[in-house]
Amino acid sequence: MSRYFIIYKPFGVLSQFSGEANTLASLFDFPKEVYPVGRLDKDSEGLLLITDDKWLNHHLLNPRFGHQRTYLAQVEGIPTAEAIKTLSNGVKIKVDGREYLTKHAVAKLLEKVPDLPERNPPIRYRKNVPDSWLELTLIEGKNRQVRKMTAAVGFPTLRLVRKSMEKINIMDFKVGEVQELDKDTVYHKLGLTGFKEAAKQKQNRPKRS
Repeated sequence: MSRYFIIYKPFGVLSQFSGEANTLASLFDFPKEVYPVGRLDKDSEGLLLITDDKWLNHHLLNPRFGHQRTYLAQVEGIPTAEAIKTLSNGVKIKVDGREYLTKHAVAKLLEKVPDLPERNPPIRYRKNVPDSWLELTLIEGKNRQVRKMTAAVGFPTLRLVRKSMEKINIMDFKVGEVQELDKDTVYHKLGLTGFKEAAKQKQNRPKRS
């Protein structure tokens, strides 16, 4: 039976279990069979799903099954309305050395600082350089995509936190907190209840001659 863990990955921790640096193994005594679904960079924080469910891993990482990932990004400067529109409509970034136009996203400038745990170490405060917070919801996950997107419109990311995947949310988690969820809850929150069974039935349906 598959296991499912939701964690708040801290800044500075690698999204892997092996190696001599700070890894996920330092947070919890995870079963040997599980692995992270996708990655968060060492300098990014927030939601990470860890499981040994191979079907779920394939579904969440396959671009054709785009699912919502929401990020909170503290950026240098205060983005203009034009920058927000560009982030929403698609911005050109480099992916594997090639130019790539990001898919439509939902981007908005937050009026208040989000209620997040303090980062360790904290972001370096600069009195003469204002900063602000964006919320970005994407349906794709290219390498360092949010950082590349905000930089492309002139507002580099200072701190990045993945807030949610569909309805799985870590806004009330502490840094490094780990929670185990059951399969039904995970599939329901990801909007996949009944999806796997329907896909199997479609695959097994006899083809018309």
